[in-house]
Amino acid sequence: MDSTSGGLGEGPSSTSASGGGGGGGEGSTATAAGAGPPSRYESQKRRDWNTFLQYLKNHKPPLTLARCSGAHVIEFLKYLDQFGKTKVHVNNCPYFGHPNPPAPCQCPLKQAWGSLDALIGRLRAAYEENGGKPESNPFGARAVRIYLREVRESQAKARGIPYEKKKRKRPTAAAAAAAGSVGGSSSNTGGDGGGGGDGDGGVTVGTVSTATIV
Repeated sequence: MDSTSGGLGEGPSSTSASGGGGGGGEGSTATAAGAGPPSRYESQKRRDWNTFLQYLKNHKPPLTLARCSGAHVIEFLKYLDQFGKTKVHVNNCPYFGHPNPPAPCQCPLKQAWGSLDALIGRLRAAYEENGGKPESNPFGARAVRIYLREVRESQAKARGIPYEKKKRKRPTAAAAAAAGSVGGSSSNTGGDGGGGGDGDGGVTVGTVSTATIV
């Protein structure tokens, strides 16, 4: 998700001391070295959070975080659909239910269910990290869960791509023994297979407009 407009800062401000004479330099250097850059997940979560806050600010009437409910979260998710890049066929489209349509159509582009699901997970965590109470977290509201389930089911039908939970296969005794004999060598192979689905993070979104959102 792109960062919002309105000059919202993204990176932490630089606090490194320049010059400074003598004794405490070694400790401060060690501290700076230990605090590396934020992970991709943390950076994305910060951008998502800032985007949501900007959305509340531009809402008509303006909303405070304390007054935000599950209904407002659903409204936000629907707002994001205008920036989506996933073709979702309507019922009367000849390609409804076809995972690989042979020709283009005029059906709308929306946010993929997996991206919305991952977005809600990040915002739910960000809400509590910024002082919100778990019991009042609007991103964990039952209405939001129901909405996401409906989006998943409708997109699965429209796109002809069922969303199924992947079941972990229990390793057989022989496989476990083979893995043990290999030892730690697999850790050197760059392990992130990128596996997938739609839920890995990036909700496609344009800059939140400073115009009033109704």
